[in-house]
Amino acid sequence: MPRINRRIFLKHGAIGLLAIGLPPRFLARTLLAGTGRSGRQRTVVFLFQRGAVDGLSMVVPFDEKAYYRVRRSIAIPPPSRGVEAAAIDLDGFFGLHPSLSPLHELYGRGEMAIVHATGSPHPTRSHFDAQDFMESATPGVKSTRDGWMNRLLAENACSCSGRTLADGAAHTADHASGQLGMAEDSPLRGLSIGTELPRAMRGSYPTVGIADLERFGIAGGRAPALESAFERMYRTEANDLIAGAAGDSFEAIELIRRTDPVQYRPGPGVEYPRGEFGRSLQQIAQLIKADVGVEVAFTDIGGWDTHLAQGGVRGQLASRLSELAAGIRAFCDDLGDRMEDVVVVTMSEFGRTAAENGSGGTDHGHGNCMFVVGGGTAGGRVIGRWPGLEPEQLYERRDLAITTDFRDVFAEVVSGHLGAENLERVFPGFRLDTARFPGVLG
Repeated sequence: MPRINRRIFLKHGAIGLLAIGLPPRFLARTLLAGTGRSGRQRTVVFLFQRGAVDGLSMVVPFDEKAYYRVRRSIAIPPPSRGVEAAAIDLDGFFGLHPSLSPLHELYGRGEMAIVHATGSPHPTRSHFDAQDFMESATPGVKSTRDGWMNRLLAENACSCSGRTLADGAAHTADHASGQLGMAEDSPLRGLSIGTELPRAMRGSYPTVGIADLERFGIAGGRAPALESAFERMYRTEANDLIAGAAGDSFEAIELIRRTDPVQYRPGPGVEYPRGEFGRSLQQIAQLIKADVGVEVAFTDIGGWDTHLAQGGVRGQLASRLSELAAGIRAFCDDLGDRMEDVVVVTMSEFGRTAAENGSGGTDHGHGNCMFVVGGGTAGGRVIGRWPGLEPEQLYERRDLAITTDFRDVFAEVVSGHLGAENLERVFPGFRLDTARFPGVLG
């Protein structure tokens, strides 16, 4: 068998725990953390639209005259009775792109809220910097080493009601016997599905990055040679930090193996879109339904950088929006009443220019929109102060201005849905004020 080293495992294995080079706190698993809640686990799922989606086409300000003045070929037509290739009226001013029609019923049932004119206050139009700032939640500060979701998981675990050491020992025995408790006890508490662990989840708290549940012999057939090689590399007699990370990894593998991903079937009539995004959402839904303690989950979907031939009701952007909507709707339908305990949040690093460019596309902009879907959502509304699209109302006379900081959306969701405390540590340097929260939760 060819030699398997750490680099190969982390690249090709299904699970990667970022232990090497991180501070010792990464491996700290407290036995004193209580659940702080009763009943089913609450979960927040974050969907990152990488590449900067055009929020003005996602949620169309069709009653804004300037919108049609600056977008002569890619504008989404206003709602028209009996016409499908037009914006879907939401409130008489805003409309959904027709490719997002699967989400309209969720909006109508009050299960989806939209925050418009939101984003990062930092002016960068660099994808790399803007994504980094959104995932660290420290716009303009490049020295931040950890991601905001990692800080959230650490603080939420530490703020839970304490248990005694005896309680912790008893829980460990329950866990070993398969009686999994709430998220604070689970190696899958912070989970991402994708090719690598996202910046938002990197840091001192142990989180898991999974490429695909069906890989690495997790279900169906096992891959004992690969697993044995991994154990030899990481399980040491010294019981050191790397050995501890390996322990978390194998614990996560065993939990996932029990869910039997290969045999999973979505709910009746539910069909996820083909491709990585649909598969990722299906696997997150499977783990939530399996009650393995997922509290924060993350995945992403790319293809939003539409400088050229963006299209209007049809075309490049419409195709991506169709996949996004189909995935979110399938996820919600698959979970059914479990969505009472789940909130889905979409985000993108920045928006696009208000005006189309000479290539039938849009360039890097500023303000954007976010969707919040699921349990406890005060939906059926487009939220946020609309700044307008007249030249003097635009940011730098070219982009949608921002009236809601993305951190206020994140903070409201994780405090209201997950009961997160110590938010000043989760969002360092940001003056938190609940009066500024947009009101996405009921």
